[in-house]
Amino acid sequence: MLEYSMFERLPFRKQAEIIAQNGTVVAQRNYNQWLVTLYKVNNSFVELWSGDNIQVYGAFRQQANTVAIFEPYLDKIDVQEIMRS
Repeated sequence: MLEYSMFERLPFRKQAEIIAQNGTVVAQRNYNQWLVTLYKVNNSFVELWSGDNIQVYGAFRQQANTVAIFEPYLDKIDVQEIMRS
């Protein structure tokens, strides 16, 4: 995957293309009016925030704490399954 800063600067369409080609859905959750989808892309994680008429990708920095990334999803994912992929 691209470096965090490079991914963040790409147009949404290119970010979506990278996720479609290389991403695996890990989990989904709701936050207020947002549907948040966590993707695993190579050795990184990306969230897609989907709301009314808007979608935004957010990539986690390599040094981000994995436990902190997974914490909002823990009741919805099988962590062992993710580690095998």
